[in-house]
This record gives sequence, C-alpha cells and structure tokens, in this order.
Amino acid sequence: MTDPIIEATNVSKVLGSGPARVQALKDVNLTLDGGKLTMLMGPSGSGKTTLLSILGCMLAPTDGTVRVCGTSTHGVSPDELANIRRHHIGFVFQSYHLFSTLTVAENVRLALDVRKERGHQAMARTEEVLASVGLTPKMASFPRQLSGGEQQRVAIARAIVAEPSAILADEPTASLDAFNGKAIMTILSAIAKDRGRAVLVVTHDPRLFGFADRIVHIEDGLLTREEALGASPPDLQTRSGI
Repeated sequence: MTDPIIEATNVSKVLGSGPARVQALKDVNLTLDGGKLTMLMGPSGSGKTTLLSILGCMLAPTDGTVRVCGTSTHGVSPDELANIRRHHIGFVFQSYHLFSTLTVAENVRLALDVRKERGHQAMARTEEVLASVGLTPKMASFPRQLSGGEQQRVAIARAIVAEPSAILADEPTASLDAFNGKAIMTILSAIAKDRGRAVLVVTHDPRLFGFADRIVHIEDGLLTREEALGASPPDLQTRSGI
C-alpha cells in the first residue's frame, strides 16, 4: 500500500475574528491517494474551497496538520509552503486564470518558467502536454480566440506540465455546457489513472458522479460521509463542440 499523496489530519480553520469569526473547517481528516479521482461535494459555504486551499498549501490550517508527499506543512515558512506548492500541486479553476496577452503555449510554459525550467526541453514538454489535451493546432492562439472548453484544457495542460503529485480542481466544469464538461472530466479522469498522482475535484454537479472513484461530502465545515464509486462516466447530452 502506497502512502497518500496528500493527508489532512484533524484540520480546522477559523476565518475572521470577533463577530465576523467563522469556523470554516472542523477536525477534517482526509487522504488523497495516487491513482484516484476524488470529488468533494457540498452546498455553498460548506467549506469546500477552504479545504481545497489548505490541501493545496495556499492557506495554513488553524489547527491540525497537512502532509504533502510525506512532507508536513506544519510550521513552515511562507516561502517553504510556496516551494511545496510549486513542486507538488497543480491547480485548475472555474475561471481558467489564463493570461490574455500570452499564447496558449506561453501560458502553459509559464508553469515551467517559474520552476526555472526553460529552453528546448521546456518547449518540448509544453508541446507534449498540449498534444495530450488535443490542442496542438491552437498553440499560437490567444485565450480570446478559444472556446470555454479549449481554455479549460489549456488550464489543465498548465496544471500538469510540471508533473505535479496532485491536481486540485475547483468547479472546473461550472462555466461549461454538458458536452465540454464531460470532455474536461474525461481528461481529469485519465490524469487520475497515474498511480503517482491524485486528483481532487470540487463540484456541486451530480452529473459528474460517474467520473469519481470516491465522493466526499462536506457540510458546515464537517466531512459528513464518503461513497466509493468508480462507475462508468455518465452520458451527458451534447450541446456544442469544444
């Protein structure tokens, strides 16, 4: 049995202070294993994004510990936390977060540039990853020239180009129609087949259940239940092409 990619133990998070104080997470215990796609489900305000931010080393927990590939984040400096995030975590967001003045290839290569990986090898890796998400013909295009589904595929390529240990996706299909949503989840599901990589998808869309190996439910900052799935992807209706 392999060690978890990310492990949260008794994680709590308090946001704000005084009358604005909110207990966003309460004694959360969660592991993300390699080769698994986990979905995190819950209503608005349940703590989904806060938990994703802590697992992704963007926020530090108020209490509890997080380990990423065996390394504890407890007590580390902001620079050390950023280093763990840079080397082990890839993020995919609902709004894509692409740079409008950069081409598709430049947006993806940026993730290598911040790791000081440049030159021919970086370009070759960028081309390889864009081919894997079907965007070779769009390498020189700008985000404004792409559909929503294409932009999200660029964001996924950027997230995986440096081969992180975990991909954390926050509502990655919320801005897409059913056809494009299925295409994006198919890509994320394929990424999760890598035994050395964990994928966590925050979503509220029950149509995506069939892509998950497990579903974890959160409400009022508490993990309430977990379901093991691994079923075939759902048959989503096509409305437009990617």
